[in-house]
Amino acid sequence: MLSNRQWLIVKTAVLTLLAAGAAAGAAGLAVLFGGWYNIGATAQHFPFVYTVLEEGMANSVRHHAREVRVPRLGDEQQLRIGAAVYRDKCLQCHGGPGVAQSTIGMSMQPIPGPLVDANQHWEARELYWITKNGIKMSGMPAWEYHLGEDEIWAVVAFVRAMPAMSAQDFRAWTAAPGAPALAQGGAK
Repeated sequence: MLSNRQWLIVKTAVLTLLAAGAAAGAAGLAVLFGGWYNIGATAQHFPFVYTVLEEGMANSVRHHAREVRVPRLGDEQQLRIGAAVYRDKCLQCHGGPGVAQSTIGMSMQPIPGPLVDANQHWEARELYWITKNGIKMSGMPAWEYHLGEDEIWAVVAFVRAMPAMSAQDFRAWTAAPGAPALAQGGAK
C-alpha cells in the first residue's frame, strides 16, 4: 500500500504526463489546422519526418509482403520483359546504372530512391508488393491495374539483376526496340 507521500508523487507524475500529452496534442493540432507545416514539394521534410515515414513504410511493406510467393526469377526472356517495363515505367523516377533520374523524379518529394541497390534493402517479395501496390503520398504508383503479374515479376527480376550491371550493360538491356542487340555479359 502506498503512503500518502508516495501517492502524491504518483498522482503528480501522472497529472504531469497527462498535461504534457495534452499540450503536445494541442500543439500538433495548431500546426495541423494552422497550416504551418509547408507541404510544398520544394520544401524538404524535417529529418525526423523522413525517419518516421521510412520506418513506417518499411514495416508496412514487410508485413504485407510476408505471404507473397516468389516464382523462379531471372531467365533471359523475363529479364528482357523486365528491362522494357523498367525503361518505360521506372527509369524516369529511379534512374539506373549510369543513368540519372529525370527532372520529374528529382522534383518529387520524397525523392524516389535509386534501385541499383534495392537488393540490399528489399527481398524479391517486398519489391513485388511495392511495385504492385505503390506507396501512398510518394508518387510511387500501384502498377497492379496497368501491368500483368508476369510484367511485375519481370521488373522485379530486372531490378534484382541491376547491381551486377555496368552502365553499358544497363543501356543495352533498356535500349528501345530496334536498338543494337544486348551487350555480352549482361545481367545474368
